[in-house]
Amino acid sequence: MDFLKDILGFLSKRKKFWLLPVIIILLFVGVMLSLASTSALAPFVYTLF
Repeated sequence: MDFLKDILGFLSKRKKFWLLPVIIILLFVGVMLSLASTSALAPFVYTLF
């Protein structure tokens, strides 16, 4: 949780709000790839990519 606070603090202090969509997309892709390798949803996730 401290990592998330550090990232948000960096974004607000440096006014780098344009990085927020990039971080969200990277997190989404990471979650989708982890679901694709470990669950029964793999065939459905692979069709997205």
